[in-house]
Amino acid sequence: MSRTDFNTLLEAGAHFGHLKRKWNPKMAPYIFMEKNGIHIIDLHKTVLKLDEAANALKQIAKSGRRVLFVATKKQAKEIVAEKIAAIGMPYVTERWAGGMLTNFPTIRKAVKKMSTIDKMTNDGTFDNFSKREKLQIARQRAKLEKNLGSIADRSVRRGRAEGVQRREGGQAIEYSRICNGRYLL
Repeated sequence: MSRTDFNTLLEAGAHFGHLKRKWNPKMAPYIFMEKNGIHIIDLHKTVLKLDEAANALKQIAKSGRRVLFVATKKQAKEIVAEKIAAIGMPYVTERWAGGMLTNFPTIRKAVKKMSTIDKMTNDGTFDNFSKREKLQIARQRAKLEKNLGSIADRSVRRGRAEGVQRREGGQAIEYSRICNGRYLL
């Protein structure tokens, strides 16, 4: 994995933070300065924290556990889906389904429903349905694929959940924090 350095983050514009009036006091240690009403983020600390997170993820992956990546922000969806699919880890890029960690039997039922629809398509029983039923089942399959596609093929063992952005993936991160790491994929 390539190391992220200061200059790469600077060129990407990662140093621009939120407006000064919308800040969270917990951000104070990571703010370098304020300019024109916008907080400038300390990229040296950002690089250190990125390295720390990368090392933690390496240790989890080495131990054979899975990491669930959550990226519901529009700009991050495609990149995360492409990169994470390449390494074979589960990810969520659409809507975060409540109960995805603690109520996983329900999620498994949805995954099983999706595989049943696939099986019907492959063995020819799907052709026996009326046109309307086929359309309804196809829509249901598309919806399940959109929300659970990357989780469907993965064997689930407890590991860790990672969010790409706090505001967009916040529900998933808070959820994993509440679960105290017990129910993570």
